[in-house]
Amino acid sequence: MIRVLLAEDQAMVRGALAALLGLEPDIEVLGGCADGLVAWADTQRLRPDVVVADIEMPGLTGLELALRVREHGLPCRVVIVTTFARAGYLRRALEAGVSGYLLKDAPAQQLADAVRRVHAGGRVVDPQLAVEAWTEEDPLNERERQVLRLAGEGMSSADIATQLSLSHGTVRNYLSEAIGKLNAANRIEAYRLARQKGWL
Repeated sequence: MIRVLLAEDQAMVRGALAALLGLEPDIEVLGGCADGLVAWADTQRLRPDVVVADIEMPGLTGLELALRVREHGLPCRVVIVTTFARAGYLRRALEAGVSGYLLKDAPAQQLADAVRRVHAGGRVVDPQLAVEAWTEEDPLNERERQVLRLAGEGMSSADIATQLSLSHGTVRNYLSEAIGKLNAANRIEAYRLARQKGWL
């Protein structure tokens, strides 16, 4: 049996995924989590073979969860199932060690097939997104991404400087660089553009 843990913050979607996978004779759903931190705790406790996770979740995102799994050397594989058909997200998911990336509007049978394939050591990626991911370059570095994300959440430059232990001037420079790279008029537009591309 392939033991699967679900991490999805929308109860209806989580229930639907559990019901779909539960119909498969070779897949056992161990449980579902609405929060990334709970999913991380359950991943360590239950030791699933595959974690099926959304990207956007409270606590930890699906990408942060995948990164923790990889950094701690856990043997489980992570499959992202998301509404975000964005090349930037896929690129970051692959960098985080994700084994599968599917869209929520894909046919239901694709999920069970993906779980089996990644469990067997393969990788499953939406083909159109795969092409886009390697043709569209993310211009932001990790620090610019971090600063821009906080700015987009409404934090002032001073607050960002405090949170990241940087000087106020350094934060301004990172924001200015990000705005310039994205050809945006200001930090809010830069944040919006980067979000649309999946770079944040």
